[in-house]
Amino acid sequence: MKPEAITSSYRRWAPVYDMTFGRITHAGRRHATKVVNETGGRVLEVGVGTGLALPYYNGDIDVTGIDFSEDMLERARAKVAEENLTHVTELRQMDARALDFPDASFDTVVAMHLISVVPDPEKVMAEMARVCRPGGQILLVNHFARDEGWLAWFERKFAPFADYLGWHSNFPKARVLGVHELQLVEEKPLTSLGLFTFLRMEKAA
Repeated sequence: MKPEAITSSYRRWAPVYDMTFGRITHAGRRHATKVVNETGGRVLEVGVGTGLALPYYNGDIDVTGIDFSEDMLERARAKVAEENLTHVTELRQMDARALDFPDASFDTVVAMHLISVVPDPEKVMAEMARVCRPGGQILLVNHFARDEGWLAWFERKFAPFADYLGWHSNFPKARVLGVHELQLVEEKPLTSLGLFTFLRMEKAA
């Protein structure tokens, strides 16, 4: 998706995101934050959106969130203030293709329902790997395209509407697996239909 399409799409989604897509994606959010809470440390959430995952991180986790959409970030900041989420240290507007953090800044980098939205997913994966410390982990939750079956047909039919919907229905998993420093160590379907998938990658020490 182009940056202007992302801005337009998420301006439309921001007011209703929590009650619509946010509910559909709840399982992935809970699973990813559970994994983070088991490992601890300093965490970067890329594509923090309206902050739906922020209350689920343990209080001793140091969480930084970034998002391209100011409309989404406004709601995330309000959530942090209303729920007194003191473990959230910073929420910043940022392009995930050029993360404004030094190398090896975070123990875990999380991207939930983001990677099929950004204009250059390979660059975003490389940036997430760069800011992750050696021995750290990258956690992804996303919908990935199927090769066959009725759901694969459905994904192809909706693919032309990506800019309007705000996500790619036929995004191939191979596009997130090309960073040589990262090794895929876990893959887990998150719903009975396998609509979303959890991937855990480790960065070479």
